[in-house]
Amino acid sequence: MTVTERMAELGIHLPDPAKPVGSYVPAIQAGSLVVTSGQLPMREGMLVCAGKVGLDVTLEQASAGAGIAVTNALAAAAAVVGGIERIKRVVRVCVYVNSAPGFTDQPKVANGASDLLVKIFGDNGRHARSAVGVSELPLNAAVELDLMVQVAV
Repeated sequence: MTVTERMAELGIHLPDPAKPVGSYVPAIQAGSLVVTSGQLPMREGMLVCAGKVGLDVTLEQASAGAGIAVTNALAAAAAVVGGIERIKRVVRVCVYVNSAPGFTDQPKVANGASDLLVKIFGDNGRHARSAVGVSELPLNAAVELDLMVQVAV
């Protein structure tokens, strides 16, 4: 089964890559690696998960937001390399969680992205990861992440 077929079976559709709002590009390729800029849980240009996790946002909502953000990251990477089928392996994910004081379940938030990547890519979706609590994120997003993938060259 191809990645595209697996995504269709899961009901996942890649959005159009987000347009940069600053002096950066959404993703860049260096050899066989593609690295994305930070991606937020945006749908159709709207932030769908905002606030501090553990205060304004539940763990479950933030985890779902991480899943949305990772589909945005995949869209950015796929746009650079000519399609999702060129992505062969997920290498690394770094998830930033807009955390309320005392919130320490950042890894559980990050699982929303990690679990989705494994559903999409199978064992090639297993990756190295960091989950970091921060005091603020752009637009008051609950979660932001960046992604590194390996592509066929």
